[in-house]
Amino acid sequence: MCSTLVGHPFDLVKVRMQTSATMSPNTTTFSVLKETLAKDGVRKGLYRGVSAPIVAIAPIYATCFWGYDVGCRAIRSFSKMEPTDSFSLLQISLAGGFSAIPTTILMTPSERIKCLLQVQGNEQLKPGAKPKYTGMLDCGTKLEREGGIRNIYKGSAATLIRDVPGSIAWFGAYEIIKSLISEFQGVEKGKLSPLATMFAGGCAGISNWVVALPLDIIKTRLQTSPDAKATWGSIFRGLVKEEGVASFYRGVGPAMIRAFPANASCFLGMEVSRSVLESL
Repeated sequence: MCSTLVGHPFDLVKVRMQTSATMSPNTTTFSVLKETLAKDGVRKGLYRGVSAPIVAIAPIYATCFWGYDVGCRAIRSFSKMEPTDSFSLLQISLAGGFSAIPTTILMTPSERIKCLLQVQGNEQLKPGAKPKYTGMLDCGTKLEREGGIRNIYKGSAATLIRDVPGSIAWFGAYEIIKSLISEFQGVEKGKLSPLATMFAGGCAGISNWVVALPLDIIKTRLQTSPDAKATWGSIFRGLVKEEGVASFYRGVGPAMIRAFPANASCFLGMEVSRSVLESL
């Protein structure tokens, strides 16, 4: 939840930059932030659509870290490793990639609703007109009425395609940087300072988005497309043909600005929670 509260305004900017084909090439992260703040304020502007990820974020991250732990246990069992044996980079990557599979079940509807609510803010409404969706529950209800549960889960495959390599980079970078810091400081990985944990988590977030951003824009376009027949492949071909390869890194500014503090707080929260639970 702290991760979402820290990063949501920049996530909103990322989604708007990704879904606007008419946005000027000179548009910057902070110009979109300024425009959004001036037009709609903090709550209805910068934090538009925040309810969906806030509600979903705890079970999503719980499932993500649980999936990673299951992957690690499976690898340790399959490889007949001792409890004290360290994982290789390949093993960490495999466990990280596995974590994305169960997480997608919870991630997809949250992302679908969040993106629709965020993109809705780009629409120019006539005086007195109301937006199509008034909030998270209203959006979810209307999606279900229009196309059933399948409509709510639109973009599931795209989400998985984004999150498997992204999770590999996320967990891999975190464990590698933790190992480097622990070796440099001469301490165990489990005894790193909060500052070191936040640094490793922030770097992990950046690594994730370097890998996942081109796939994220396809997922975002697919989940916000009014075309019910749109597919991952058709969105990909359309982007290449109409907007060029550079479009796959549209929104890189807000994604990277958000990545470090949001993921630093995420991993710090995880490590603190783990320490508290282990002491009980």
